Amino acid sequence: MGFKCGIVGLPNVGKSTLFNALTKSSIPAENFPFCTIEPNVGKVPLPDPRLIELNKIVETKKIIPASLDLVDIAGLVKGASQGEGLGNAFLSNIREMNALAHVVRCFEDDNVTHVDGSIDPVRDAEIINLELILADLDTVTKRLSKCEKLIKTNDKNNKIEFDLLKIIKEDLDSGKLINLKKFSDEDQRIIKSFQLLSSKPTFYIANISDDENSDEKLKELTQFANEAGCIVIPTCIKIEQEIALLEDEERQEYLELMNMDEPVLNKIIFKGYGILGLQTYFTAGPQEIRAWTIKNNSTAPNAAGVIHTDFERGFIKAEVIGFNDYISCNGELGAKENGKLRLEGKEYIVKDGDVIHFKFNV
Repeated sequence: MGFKCGIVGLPNVGKSTLFNALTKSSIPAENFPFCTIEPNVGKVPLPDPRLIELNKIVETKKIIPASLDLVDIAGLVKGASQGEGLGNAFLSNIREMNALAHVVRCFEDDNVTHVDGSIDPVRDAEIINLELILADLDTVTKRLSKCEKLIKTNDKNNKIEFDLLKIIKEDLDSGKLINLKKFSDEDQRIIKSFQLLSSKPTFYIANISDDENSDEKLKELTQFANEAGCIVIPTCIKIEQEIALLEDEERQEYLELMNMDEPVLNKIIFKGYGILGLQTYFTAGPQEIRAWTIKNNSTAPNAAGVIHTDFERGFIKAEVIGFNDYISCNGELGAKENGKLRLEGKEYIVKDGDVIHFKFNV
């Protein structure tokens, strides 16, 4: 499934360095604006320790983790919605994303240029948000105009769209990002079809220094994000890139030295996965153990369709073992003997971590 999380922010805040660390790439990350022009795309595996636990039991030939597409989008600047800094192209790249990781600089460094000449994380975050809002206002105004011309037709769908657009325009006019949570599931489905930039699920990544000179700036950004219902993940992106380049043994030694249980990058990957409303189920056998990505609240046939459309079309039933049961019973045979293997039908809602074998016929 093609889920994309876009890395956005002003120029020179650490987006490309973060992308390099997450994807173990070496794209240019220079100290000047618009170093990135075309978006860079990288597939990032989800660091899921459950795969290792499964393999201790199954001893498979191949392990395939779930993954997320990360996209490094060039820095936006004030006026992007009017075409400044190649803004139209960059905004169109954002439109294709399912979620956004918004990188904000919270550290002082005279050697790293800031496009606005000073460090102010709240101002910087507001610049990006405002450009998304302005771009959406243009989109919504045009759609409203089109709907108004069709009002006399008494088309039900047109009326629903018209009413939703009016509500959205009121929020945008007052400088608010679109909050999808206040709409019904059906209304959300319609709004998502508009491809509005400011409706993308977003979390902030505060790029801090490795000393304490970022503390006050981080507090300001966290307060700003909390008011908008967003979370902030603080990290020194430069150090995270250095950790990512270490060999496994060296990396573990470094993390223990720093009293860290895992790299912050892992939390960023999981947050991108979680904010998209995704979860994982597993298939496990001697040939491969694989993590499959599905939307939360997916039914068993939906989950089967991720493997192959024939699985969904000819779905009969699913043999399901919860992850904890699979581990505690030492695999499928033990789960059967202990009554932990269940046969589930078309209405079953798959749970995160389920180990599943599908029965189908086409």
